[in-house]
Amino acid sequence: MTTIEISTIEPLTHHVAMRLQAEELELTLASLRSLDDAAWSAATDCPDWDIRAMYQHVLGACESGAYLRENIHQLRRARSHRKQWGGPLEAALSAVQVRERIDLSPVQIVERLTDIAPKAVRGRKRTPALVRNHARLAVDGPVFETWKLGYLIDTIYLRDLWMHRVDMSRALNRPLELSAGHDGRIVADVVAEWARRHAKCFVLELSGPAGGTYAHDPGLPAATHISLDAVEFCRTLAGRAPATGLLTTVVPF
Repeated sequence: MTTIEISTIEPLTHHVAMRLQAEELELTLASLRSLDDAAWSAATDCPDWDIRAMYQHVLGACESGAYLRENIHQLRRARSHRKQWGGPLEAALSAVQVRERIDLSPVQIVERLTDIAPKAVRGRKRTPALVRNHARLAVDGPVFETWKLGYLIDTIYLRDLWMHRVDMSRALNRPLELSAGHDGRIVADVVAEWARRHAKCFVLELSGPAGGTYAHDPGLPAATHISLDAVEFCRTLAGRAPATGLLTTVVPF
């Protein structure tokens, strides 16, 4: 297998990110439409969320992406929630999204997500480059830093969608549909950011359809060698599995 040098991995462009989000929403909806009533109550790796609650959150995020008014509404409610209960803004926002959709049935969730998915992608796609590149937001968990708005729109929303599809497959003990062109591109972007964040030399062998072999200065004596399933690698960086060594480097999802 060809070893990919980290420096050769191109960052996701806005156009590519939007294409991947559209594809990921299609894969998500296909999975949701296959669920029976009992499956929606399966516990997930997300604390306190079953599949139904997890996709109430996803629906809320998509509705926020589709409509500016809804985006502003959710942010205001999230800030109020955080003021009362504490914790990071991201968690407060997720809590608001679930709470305000708590009465939706599985059928209603699928119907609304089917309707809003293309609108969410179009809404994010139309965000001007000037805004994506220059607007900033402070993040207070799981990392504490300042992001460009474009990083949230292009990268985080994509990873969140993808990781929740992983969560669903694990909750139901079902095979996860993976491809090199779609999932492999998402994983490669995660690997590149992970490498930038820890800035160490390594050889990373990721197995599975979304995997590949990645390296940075592999010939140095201090180079760390890691072999792992590609999905498990991402779950580990996202805090869903125990981590040691370089895998303790947090990458936001």
